Amino acid sequence: MEETSTPRAQWLRGVLDMCLLALMTESPVYGYELTVRLAEAGLDVADGSIYPALARLRKRELVEVERRSGGGGPARTYYRPSEAGMRILRSWSRDWSEFATSIDSIVTQPAREKS
Repeated sequence: MEETSTPRAQWLRGVLDMCLLALMTESPVYGYELTVRLAEAGLDVADGSIYPALARLRKRELVEVERRSGGGGPARTYYRPSEAGMRILRSWSRDWSEFATSIDSIVTQPAREKS
């Protein structure tokens, strides 16, 4: 029996914190906006995954938090990387690039050999 599903959800769990920090570098964002921007990038992540990840980043002091009025609605919490968050994002980005290159060289090799 051939396995046809991909472990996408597991991969995303491993890089979600990095993706969230990267999205925050453009401008401060609130939780739901992060969900929308991830979906626009082709990554469907439930709100139930975003908020625990934001709490992890906050606990590790990798993000700064700002409460803003919601324009008639409830106040929103906006997140942006702290200085420590920017340093770790640069480190994670380098690590990811090296890791992805290594995986790509392994995974694409059989396809090239069949050509």
